Amino acid sequence: MLPGIGMFGTSEITKVLVPILRDKGFNIAAIWGRTLREAEEIALELQIPFFTSKIDDVLLRKDVDLVFITCPPHLHSQISVKALGIGKHVVCDKPMSLLQADALKMVRASQYYPSLISIVNHSLRFLPAIGHMKKAIQEGYLGPPEKLALIDVKVRMSSLLHNKFDWLCDETMGGGVLNLVGSHVVDLVKFLTERKAIKVHGTVRTYVKHTGQINGIRLITAPDFCTFQMELDGGTLATVNINCHISNNAFQQEVAVYGSEGHLTVRGGDLVGHRVTGDPVGNIKEEMLYVDVQDLQFCTSETTLPRPYVKGLCKMVGALRDAFQPTKESAGWIKEPVRSAATFEDGLYVQTVLDAIRKSSEERCWCKVNVCTESPTNQKFLTAARLTSATAIH
Repeated sequence: MLPGIGMFGTSEITKVLVPILRDKGFNIAAIWGRTLREAEEIALELQIPFFTSKIDDVLLRKDVDLVFITCPPHLHSQISVKALGIGKHVVCDKPMSLLQADALKMVRASQYYPSLISIVNHSLRFLPAIGHMKKAIQEGYLGPPEKLALIDVKVRMSSLLHNKFDWLCDETMGGGVLNLVGSHVVDLVKFLTERKAIKVHGTVRTYVKHTGQINGIRLITAPDFCTFQMELDGGTLATVNINCHISNNAFQQEVAVYGSEGHLTVRGGDLVGHRVTGDPVGNIKEEMLYVDVQDLQFCTSETTLPRPYVKGLCKMVGALRDAFQPTKESAGWIKEPVRSAATFEDGLYVQTVLDAIRKSSEERCWCKVNVCTESPTNQKFLTAARLTSATAIH
């Protein structure tokens, strides 16, 4: 039997996720909301039998074995660590956390309980066109995979803000295009190349600081534009440009990878290949390697979530369902269907890169990507020990 689901959050992604989960055979047992009224409203809308505003009320239910965390990012670490500690599988939305220290706590909890699923919702990994692109790169379509020259990513979309002031308007609460879209792109580059960034240079800006559509007089600090470069180990350069100033809920995404023998481009959900033919003139042959014809019956015109991300989400939920299908070797779950999913270690890496991009934007220079390796407790202990030693010496 598939595990019962506990939902944490009442955002738009929750409204998209629940129908997908039910279609794949999962039972939604409970939902948590920031307030009891908020939880009740979403429970009635999505026909979920149990709702609450207390985290433990969901985690301690016997019919909840897998939790989806789609609430504001400052709660991700608390819920994930507690859920893993009592034996629940975890799927956490992006960004994984707000601080490297919190992300590190989640990584250590997942390492301490390796028999539990712990993945981050970077759904572009499951988009079919991206999967075909990675396979073509590994098979040498662009030349030697270790000699990729350039990755160029462009994203154009409408505003991420709602009609009322919430955490999406505040960068320190996890809002903004860098956290919500840039995190997907950083993970995608690592997934395609299997290489990490060693240094970054970025510019992050908030151009729309007030809008008549949002009630109140509070200042918007969440960035609506960012551009950054990442130098990967091995010398490959990645350039990213994300702009949230297109109107009418439009969404355009293009991912291009360049090698010595041509380039591959994913536009939306389609994959196009451009390959050097080898003739004396140096002509380039264009071919369609994958055409997306999937109809999203769960993605209505009312949702503002980009279709490629929702399609990837459908595939990821399908992989989770396959992972829990019992086999002769294992009566619990099998890792193979979700092997390509982003782990908590991947989430920590993404958080580290985002922090470096923000630092680069503030200092206007290239910044190294330094991964946090000590927990806050250890850091405080080491600091206290050093002060004690210094006092003893003097």
